[in-house]
Amino acid sequence: MSIPEIETKSFVEVKQHQELKLQELLSYVIKNSKYYQRVFKAQNIDISQIKLLEDLAKLPTTSKDDLQKHNDDFICVNSSEIIDYITTSGTLGDPVVFAMTNNDLDRLAYNEEVSFACANTTKDDIYQLMVTLDRRFMAGMAYFSGLRKLGAGVIRVGPGNPELQFDTIERIKPTALVTVPSFLVKLIEYAEKNGIDYKNSSIKKAVCIGESLRNADFSPNTLAQKIQDKWNIELYSTYASTEMGTAFTECKEGKGGHHHPELVIVEFLDDEGNQVGKGEAGEVTITTLGVEAMPLIRFRTGDICHHYTEKCACGRTSMRLGPIVGRKRQMIKYKGTTIYPPALYNLLNEIEDVENYIVEVSTNNIGTDDILIRVGSNNTSDKFEKTIKDHFRAKLRVAPTIRFENPKQILKEQFPEMSRKPITFVDKR
Repeated sequence: MSIPEIETKSFVEVKQHQELKLQELLSYVIKNSKYYQRVFKAQNIDISQIKLLEDLAKLPTTSKDDLQKHNDDFICVNSSEIIDYITTSGTLGDPVVFAMTNNDLDRLAYNEEVSFACANTTKDDIYQLMVTLDRRFMAGMAYFSGLRKLGAGVIRVGPGNPELQFDTIERIKPTALVTVPSFLVKLIEYAEKNGIDYKNSSIKKAVCIGESLRNADFSPNTLAQKIQDKWNIELYSTYASTEMGTAFTECKEGKGGHHHPELVIVEFLDDEGNQVGKGEAGEVTITTLGVEAMPLIRFRTGDICHHYTEKCACGRTSMRLGPIVGRKRQMIKYKGTTIYPPALYNLLNEIEDVENYIVEVSTNNIGTDDILIRVGSNNTSDKFEKTIKDHFRAKLRVAPTIRFENPKQILKEQFPEMSRKPITFVDKR
């Protein structure tokens, strides 16, 4: 498909479009949302005074805690209009139920249609989905719907099971995958162990979810490099969440995930709720457009990242979202150093003999953060432990506690039966 016209417009034109949609949204929630009716009344907010994107600062933000405590009050439609019920993954707390109308499902399909188009997808592609379409998961359904709308073929294999994945590749000859990138590493290991000629398969690219592929300068991070050193396929990074019902997907330039301004307004806020300055990282804060069942206003995702507004070489003028620095609630203060889990993952992925890992953070007896890294490895020598710690000291100035465990046990905990995403971080604070 061609690039949507709105995504090639000037900043001024996009802003005017979003301001019209914002006024429609505010009129809608003041009539239908118990939550926003209550909040706006309590804070004496007159929505007629909210006309410009800059006026959003006059409105309160919405948090994950608000969604968890007042879940039902966010629903704006009668139950008879709800077609699908899904839940968030519950990574940072209890899962939140999201209701979706028929129009919401159409919006979701459109989002993935334009997102896959960013990743050079055409109707000639066949995608193998290595994600679940059940377990109340939005993303799997979104990928299927978007690819169907785009006219591409879809094979619904689901997560895990390398044997079935390669059997499907051999039988049907898909051209692309949707998967968690760390699972690609497992597929490569399985193929090499079982003599599968994966390098000469039909696969040309992978749209990767759940984990970053880029460093801050957009160069491939350790995980991406580990994949591409073995398997010369194109990798496209994405960022999305259930709450926004929108994805930011890279184009062939690999310079950040493209914003779809027709679907969501995005702000980048500091700890005090102010817009960050140019070049500064801020918390991704979204206002959904075109959502019927559960629209959100100034929802703070908890994800910290940079953003870029220069025109992309692909022709899109829309804002681009940089790699996620980390999640605000997962920030670790360790021996005077501020660390986000992705920094730990990148270092661990660089170290040979580290097969897998889980990072655990807890509070010690003096009230500060402790880090335990449970490393799955067949090399459990004192020398290897020292190598790992020296690597951390060289890059982060501090060394966490290391505990070696059976890689099979770590893998089992990373991918529990009902999990929709790999578990690499456990917060016990």
